[in-house]
Amino acid sequence: MTKLILASTSPARKKLMLEAGLNFQTTSPGVDEDALVFQMNPSTPEDLTQLLATAKARAVAKDHPESLVIGCDSALWFDGEILGKPLESAVAIARWKKMSGQSGELFSGHCVIDTKTSQVSQRVTSTKVFFAELTDQQIERYVSTNEPLEVAGAFTIDGMGGAFIERIEGDYHTVVGLSLVALRKMIEELGHNYQDFWR
Repeated sequence: MTKLILASTSPARKKLMLEAGLNFQTTSPGVDEDALVFQMNPSTPEDLTQLLATAKARAVAKDHPESLVIGCDSALWFDGEILGKPLESAVAIARWKKMSGQSGELFSGHCVIDTKTSQVSQRVTSTKVFFAELTDQQIERYVSTNEPLEVAGAFTIDGMGGAFIERIEGDYHTVVGLSLVALRKMIEELGHNYQDFWR
């Protein structure tokens, strides 16, 4: 039986797949994302997220025969800039002051590798996100929770940050970081039945 492996340590992606009823294992891809981005210099959010999603899947695939390995990466396209994880409070606060009352586009890159056949399926999905207008105090209080620091674009839709997302245009799961629709299509493209991976 082919196994499903998620090459990610993202709690949001893990929770999403559990709630989708999927039977899978998670493993850390251990990819130096900054070095790869510096080396390859992707110019668009599509290129960036696909590059990193594929690198993560490839890093894990070699250790998992007879498996479908899923790699994902997300980034926010806002005001002509690609925004990944802010990592620092000051960066997150500055971003939110710009994003407040505005909209951006969240991109999620996906790569599924069938390690038995070496076939690869890739997809990038995007969803437009409309941010609420926040006061400086609200922004600082949100950032002080540390939630925005380790997530693309400095927000989550499935956590505390969800209260500050007025609406979206597109696929909710793309904003979480893994489109289930894209995943189903990629698994089918590789000749497998998505429902066979239900628990």
